[in-house]
Amino acid sequence: MEMEGEEVKSYPNYWGFTPEEEYYEQQGIESTKSTFTTEGGLKLFTRSWVPKAGSPPPRALILMVHGYGNDISWTFQGTPIFLAQKGFACFALDLPGHGRSTGLRAYVPNVDLVARDCLSFFDSVKQTPSFLGLPAFLFGESMGAAIALLLHFLQPHGFHGAVLVAPMCKISDKVKPGWPIPQILTFLARFFPTLPIVPTADLLFKAVRVERKRVIADMNPLRYRGKPRLGTVVELLRVTDLLGRRLWDVSIPFIVLHGSGDVVTDPDVSRELYREARSGDKSIKVYEGMMHSLLFGETDHNVDIVRNDILSWLLARS
Repeated sequence: MEMEGEEVKSYPNYWGFTPEEEYYEQQGIESTKSTFTTEGGLKLFTRSWVPKAGSPPPRALILMVHGYGNDISWTFQGTPIFLAQKGFACFALDLPGHGRSTGLRAYVPNVDLVARDCLSFFDSVKQTPSFLGLPAFLFGESMGAAIALLLHFLQPHGFHGAVLVAPMCKISDKVKPGWPIPQILTFLARFFPTLPIVPTADLLFKAVRVERKRVIADMNPLRYRGKPRLGTVVELLRVTDLLGRRLWDVSIPFIVLHGSGDVVTDPDVSRELYREARSGDKSIKVYEGMMHSLLFGETDHNVDIVRNDILSWLLARS
């Protein structure tokens, strides 16, 4: 990010005023934008971040899924840029209803369909002639990590491993609404699924520790700022309940990373995933005091710690 003295509220990109192509050039990588059309006709915005032309061939593919209300064009880019600098070819898409993809904003009526759309895009990437034979890893943040696990269930042998950052793979009993709230929400969602009326605080301020970074994250023009929609909340409750009952079915090599101070998703659930999963190759990192946004919202020192833990895990398996 650029100089402290600049007026951050006018930033056109999360890193500052430098145009995208110039910034990528400075970082020693290349990036592209495209559109992927799903079988259902949705147009999903996609990006790539790859090593610069003339570099050695990529070590592996990293296929990335962002979290609820987020997108791939703002602070999310920091991680794939870092990984592309280290020799990985990274690809991601804005989920339906998020970012520049089509769909009602932040409306996720069927996560299974979303997972299948992601899988179709990622399969198309893996079939690119220059990438054939490369190891392919999943990467997901929060809701994106839950979708990464669904991708693993859809294609159990399709990926070489998964990086799960603050995963939303089960609603903790500490925060899950008790009876009759889920039943009421489910009933209302049958009639008013798109209504944005579920009361909750803006998660950005619970996720990002550093005040200046909160300002930058909040400037994202594509960030969803409304209340969660009834249908989305009911669907996420359903999916996390499903995943919570299938933790033992997780067989993919994975590393799960979580902050002990995370109040958006529960680090105890990540510990449970680590204990219950039958993967022969599994790792866990719980960072004392860190919050939900491990890869942007913490101090630069903390972000470097998490990034390098991810990098070390990937390097050992590519």
